[in-house]
Amino acid sequence: MINPDPETPICSAKGCRAPAAWVLAWNNPKIHTPERRKTWLACEEHREHLAQFLGVRGFLKDVVRFEEWEAPEGA
Repeated sequence: MINPDPETPICSAKGCRAPAAWVLAWNNPKIHTPERRKTWLACEEHREHLAQFLGVRGFLKDVVRFEEWEAPEGA
């Protein structure tokens, strides 16, 4: 799927251009402080795959619908 609106956030999966529906908040404890949250965006199709990728590494902290996501202050 091609993202028709360049202002719409897109999925972080390699090669995907679909609009983001999910925010996957993660943290690599070897390089980030515990409160730090990095984010990947995911479309419906790639949410599970990206969550599993982060989860098996122990990085995944939260999965939230895009429209419900509130970035932490200072992010």
